[in-house]
Amino acid sequence: MLPSRRGHPARVPAALALLLATAAAGALTACGDSGGLRSAGATPAAQSPARLWPDLTPASSPAYDIGEVDNEVVKGVAVPGGDIREADPVAAVRAEITAHPDDYEGDKAPYRETARRMADCGSGRSDGERGRCPVLRPYYRDLTGDGRPEMTLGFRLLPEKLTAVRVYTVEKDRLVRVMSYDDAVSAVELAGRTVIVRSPSEVAGYEYRLQWTWDPDQRAMLLTSDEMLRTDDGGRHTKRPPASPSPSASGSSSASRSPSPSASAR
Repeated sequence: MLPSRRGHPARVPAALALLLATAAAGALTACGDSGGLRSAGATPAAQSPARLWPDLTPASSPAYDIGEVDNEVVKGVAVPGGDIREADPVAAVRAEITAHPDDYEGDKAPYRETARRMADCGSGRSDGERGRCPVLRPYYRDLTGDGRPEMTLGFRLLPEKLTAVRVYTVEKDRLVRVMSYDDAVSAVELAGRTVIVRSPSEVAGYEYRLQWTWDPDQRAMLLTSDEMLRTDDGGRHTKRPPASPSPSASGSSSASRSPSPSASAR
């Protein structure tokens, strides 16, 4: 039978006092342990951005047309059943070559070898990784969030050592290009609604990383990030060749790499 609190009024406070004293001593000891809380030091004061040249007249238009929005119907390429997987990637590249003959046709065209090697591409066949056909294998992923895949396509721009990166979607059973970029490409990645293009830099130990993200208002992939980042290869990659203008009306890598103050700041 448990003792009554009322029968032993003096014992309970004494026991409680002993427990409190023990707990306090333990807390003081814990504060001295290596695992106890420690001060991180003084917190630096927050600083707001300093605006330079406040009297400078704001620019009303961009200095370079880099084609921020690319949304163009690809003529002559069928999309059976509205399924982009049924569209011919080789036909999409041939349609671009036809639309921009100055870039591909003739002995002085910058990408003349690409046009010549298209004869090695069969209908719907792309083997640019290992064969003479300059069209690379397409990849399919939903980049717009509508539950249907888009086609990310690449092809070699020859004899220049450049790679064209394109993204296509389908609108009303028509093939529509929503991204276009040409550069010396190290790698291309897809992450969520974003296309990431990595390119070597002239600065040893660094690379460019550009990201295009789908914008539902513009109905296109917009360039949302352009960074210069350190690499982990110690700068052993080869020097990046000069970028050439994109044959599409959407802009060019040379524009995005123009020697402007903003570009140099990267």
